[in-house]
Amino acid sequence: MRLNGFGAERALRRILPRGLFGRSLLIVLIPMVLLQAVALQIFYGNHLSELSRRLAGGVAGEVGLMVGEIDSAPQGRAAITQQADRYFQFSTAFLKGKALRQLPPPDVPGPVDTDLARALAAALHRPFNVDWNAVPDTIVINVQMPDGVLGIDVPRKRLYIGTFYLFLIWLIGTAALLFGVAALFLRNQVRGITRLAAAAEAFGMGRDEGPIRPEGAIEVRRAATAFNRMRERLRRFLVQRTTMLAGVSHDLRTPLTRLRLALAMQPQIPPQDLADMTGDIEEMERLIGIYLSFARGEGSEQPVPTDISALLDEICAAARRAGANINLDVPPGLTAIIRPEAIRRALTNLIDNARRHARQIWVRASQTGQRTLQILIDDDGPGIPAAKRETLLRPFESQDPAGTGLGLTIACDIVVAHGGAIRLLDRPGGGLRIAIELPV
Repeated sequence: MRLNGFGAERALRRILPRGLFGRSLLIVLIPMVLLQAVALQIFYGNHLSELSRRLAGGVAGEVGLMVGEIDSAPQGRAAITQQADRYFQFSTAFLKGKALRQLPPPDVPGPVDTDLARALAAALHRPFNVDWNAVPDTIVINVQMPDGVLGIDVPRKRLYIGTFYLFLIWLIGTAALLFGVAALFLRNQVRGITRLAAAAEAFGMGRDEGPIRPEGAIEVRRAATAFNRMRERLRRFLVQRTTMLAGVSHDLRTPLTRLRLALAMQPQIPPQDLADMTGDIEEMERLIGIYLSFARGEGSEQPVPTDISALLDEICAAARRAGANINLDVPPGLTAIIRPEAIRRALTNLIDNARRHARQIWVRASQTGQRTLQILIDDDGPGIPAAKRETLLRPFESQDPAGTGLGLTIACDIVVAHGGAIRLLDRPGGGLRIAIELPV
């Protein structure tokens, strides 16, 4: 039972709309349709059926009376039909020597055809048929007489009531009107939520498109206003942090510069010791730059449409100049909206890390979906055990004892800030594969 219920629930989820707009319309539409169906059933199933039986019984009774009179006085058939045509609004013709022909089943709305056939069978007790489509606005009742067929043209309006069509038009019209009003109203309400979601997604990917205009219901307006306040607070925090870190960078590099100058002015220091000390100072400056880059992030750079093919070509050319044996395979014209310097830093860190551990590097890029870009960096190095891959994406975790443990972390933070993902995988044939996915 649980499996059946779960399967029914999954099937229902596939049928139901996924969006808030569609589900809200469904919430409005289902009760409205049920209400209209109940009203139609009450009218159609009770009132209309009763009227249909009475109208059909009246016509059948008049036809039965006329046929009974003809049976009683065959010589007065002309006079009887003339009187019936006058008082019953009939148009009667007698086809002498004819027999009833087979007619197709009637195709008319409502129960009137069944009610008329039942009433005629009770009133006539002889063969007959009813032609509903032979003459416009007329129903032809053919009755088999001993010497021919009696054809009776009955005005169709005698069996139908105009209120049925008015009621049907009213049902359809009001349903369409209410549905249109509900769709217009709900679209305006959902539009505010959609814009809020799009703004939050863009802001999370580093695309600051400015504050959004609150619109829709009061709850949606409050959410939009809260988002604008949060955005402003975060932006102010990033500006303050960047300013503070710039001051820290200046304060840390100033004494290092003084040390470099002091060492240069000490002629008594042996050249080898001077070179070692200068190298230590340069290493300290490099580490400070890495730490500050990690702490500062890339928040000040704005995303712009970027030629990924050209960017990868520049990065790989720089890696070759640094001594890397690298092969690039990327189609021309591959573009995405990114922060180019941030992505350049991330890819450079990853390629430099691969260059330190491998002899050969392969870089490939392709568009894997309508809105997804994939960059693969393969190397033939020793790879990374699966148990350590998640750990190496954390700050200050390094597989190399001489490393800072920030290269992979900076690259991961940059990719995630773009709304993408980075994964460490096994390369087919041995080595490490770094798979990067970015939204286009």
